[in-house]
Amino acid sequence: MKRSTHNLRAVFFRKNGALTGFEFTGHAGYGEEGSDIVCSAVTSAVSLTCNTITDFFLADADVSVEENRIVLTMNSPDVPSEELLEAFLDHIQDISRRYPGVKVEVKEV
Repeated sequence: MKRSTHNLRAVFFRKNGALTGFEFTGHAGYGEEGSDIVCSAVTSAVSLTCNTITDFFLADADVSVEENRIVLTMNSPDVPSEELLEAFLDHIQDISRRYPGVKVEVKEV
């Protein structure tokens, strides 16, 4: 496994115990840009999570996508979305245990 010299950083936001969103920035650095399977796996999971919350659950949430950055912010409590965010956090933490180039942090806001 190639050691990462880059970091893909995932910050999850918690308010009063509930996850309220996340921010992903950077690249994992396990391959050339466009062929990095770790970044691809994370990007796919991020996209699925954002699309499920906004398009399937129709939750009151904002998604911002920029170069090397994506942010999801819940604007009001939504139980299915909170449960999905918890499962998503577990998934990303599992990836980070296997690939140290993925850093995960949970912040109280």
